[in-house]
Amino acid sequence: MAQTVKFWKKGDFAASFGLFVNVLTDFLVMISLLIGVVGMPKEFVFKQIVPGFGLAVLLSGIVFAYFAYKLAKKTGRTDVTALPSGSSSPGIFLIVFVIMLPLYHQTQDAAFTTTVAILWGFVESGILFLGAFLGETIRKIVPRTVLLAALAGLAFVFLGMNPMLQSFEMPVVAFVALIIIFMNWLSKHPILKKIPTGLLLIVVGTAIAWIAGYQNPADVTEALKSFGFNPPMLHLTGFADSFNAALPYLLTAVPLGLANYIFNLENVEAAAVSGDEYKTRDVMLTNGFCTLIGNLCGNPFPVTVYVGHAGWKEVGAGLGYSIASSAAIFLISIFSLMGLLLAVVPIAAIVPMLVFIAIVTGHQVVKESPKFEAPAIFVCFFPWVANWALVAVNNALSAAGVSVGEAANQVSSLALHNAGLFYDGLVALGNGAPISSVLWGCIAVFTIRNTPIGGIIAAVLGAVLTLVGAIHTTTIGFAQATAMPFVWGYLLIAVFLAYKLYVNKKDNIGPVTE
Repeated sequence: MAQTVKFWKKGDFAASFGLFVNVLTDFLVMISLLIGVVGMPKEFVFKQIVPGFGLAVLLSGIVFAYFAYKLAKKTGRTDVTALPSGSSSPGIFLIVFVIMLPLYHQTQDAAFTTTVAILWGFVESGILFLGAFLGETIRKIVPRTVLLAALAGLAFVFLGMNPMLQSFEMPVVAFVALIIIFMNWLSKHPILKKIPTGLLLIVVGTAIAWIAGYQNPADVTEALKSFGFNPPMLHLTGFADSFNAALPYLLTAVPLGLANYIFNLENVEAAAVSGDEYKTRDVMLTNGFCTLIGNLCGNPFPVTVYVGHAGWKEVGAGLGYSIASSAAIFLISIFSLMGLLLAVVPIAAIVPMLVFIAIVTGHQVVKESPKFEAPAIFVCFFPWVANWALVAVNNALSAAGVSVGEAANQVSSLALHNAGLFYDGLVALGNGAPISSVLWGCIAVFTIRNTPIGGIIAAVLGAVLTLVGAIHTTTIGFAQATAMPFVWGYLLIAVFLAYKLYVNKKDNIGPVTE
């Protein structure tokens, strides 16, 4: 007898709200950057870009739920969890600061600037389309420990660290949410079992915040002023006129496209480890098509598989959370109500859920990786920590009204070095983190396994990617002066590993398996 697939489970409530807030946070960052930093008219952002993004997230969320439904029907399982869908956080910052900010300041034309960024998005979608047919092969080649560890590094710094910092800005609310999470989701003996933990967090946190005076009724009134109906519309004009202007930027789409591609691979692998085996090709094509549809509706920002599948599975999520969270994002996007929810519900009551997701994602790699490969986990973390610190430093400079270039003119690298801030190292290690974390993880794992040939390939690939400016540099370019030391460094790694390969063959030394 066929198993009935439930579209809504108890755990879907907490998961839908947690994923929704995570994507909403990125959404609000995107809007604030476009309006507050780039300087685009608020009306243009809310009428064109926001609805297109909401539509892309909705479509991907529905398709991912459908994939989960098919998997549940095929296997007869009742514990299948849909992949989470959301925005590409690195993509938001790169598109805004590399393309839209300088171009809008030159032209003061929001439509033209956005069209150029959309053309950039076409390239990224193309990378996902092409890569869809290589995904399974790459998953077989790249060690599972590396894919999971690189994802855990991203989760730790961006999904865990930022929410934890936000929690410590409002401890009266967040600490209560954290202890409820520890008791109900980390412990085997939860309290108030009949109440969904997600609902409990929101109700208790919101009540404490309003009683303590953290929430302001005036903010609710102000948020309602942005209300309006702005459905997504096709924007198919201006591409030919914008192509020449877009050409200098199109190459920069390649590293982000590769990073987004790897990011999707990591999340598919994490889902497989949790028991939900999705076809990499289907996932890649879905993200490519949904991003492309968002592009055609005036939104330049890509969608991706969001981090946290293991965490949502841990809280009992199934299919419904994917549809509910993406539908909520779509509704607030077409009615311009992004700020209303956060005016009512304090962010400190919600972000501890994301801390939990980061913890579970990190625990997954430790649990699923061979013990002797554990050192490689921490190797994968370094590029992500540097990337997080680099973003934090650059954002702090921007908030102070100082560009990175101006800061470089005023303060030398030596002065920063003497003050304990290795900024040049942050730039080199932090740029291209999604790719370099995987490369360094591969070098470490293959060395630990005593299979040098894999490390040689990873090192040579690192040299090639650095040579063209895909990693360790701020701009795309061939054989840049700042890149060449890293190119030679990778090649030296390859030489030493080649010598190790020779020694292994000479002394008949085999791979390490435990």
